[in-house]
Amino acid sequence: MGARLGTKQKIIEVAESLFAEKGFKDTSLRAITSQANVNLASVNYHFGDKKTLIRAVLDRYLEEFMPQLERELESIDLRTNVSTNVSMTDVFYALKAPLTNLDKEFDRGASRFLLLVGRGYSDVQGHLRWFITTRYGHVLDRFTQAVIQANPNLDKETLFWRLHFTLGTCVFTMASSEALLEIANSEFEVNTDVEAMFDQIVPFLASGMCAD
Repeated sequence: MGARLGTKQKIIEVAESLFAEKGFKDTSLRAITSQANVNLASVNYHFGDKKTLIRAVLDRYLEEFMPQLERELESIDLRTNVSTNVSMTDVFYALKAPLTNLDKEFDRGASRFLLLVGRGYSDVQGHLRWFITTRYGHVLDRFTQAVIQANPNLDKETLFWRLHFTLGTCVFTMASSEALLEIANSEFEVNTDVEAMFDQIVPFLASGMCAD
């Protein structure tokens, strides 16, 4: 049993690394089995097919991220009422703890998670979006409602584009976080970290979502 679990974990970790580096479409099962030093039968036994393996890789992160995001969004509801409007800054800061927690659970967890999500969109992985919305749709709906509450005048099309521009900004920033932090620390002689970078990006994203 232990050997089976070891093989499954090895496949997931190798697949995750290759998916993040090359994308889902350009990573073959052959490449995964070769680097993980397992045969195709092992992948078929544990996952059945490539789509299921992709979902398993991302779900490691989602199982940590989504419940914590839901709790953060609930705390916003408790802090606000009809006389107190939720702001986009509040909504985006609800993402801070769930993302930074991923760095504690996984090596470069936040950047790897956002990069994998970005790959899911750029590679047009419809099955992955279906999986996320089916399994975690209630959390996504709650996040969207918080955004709408903060921006009641946004129409659905504008909301769609701005949320995806936000995602694109986050994917680029987090995927490049090591280089950006090194440049910032060198240029400005400060000891900047991921949390400080998050504090920089939130006002920018909030202003973009609320733009006229």
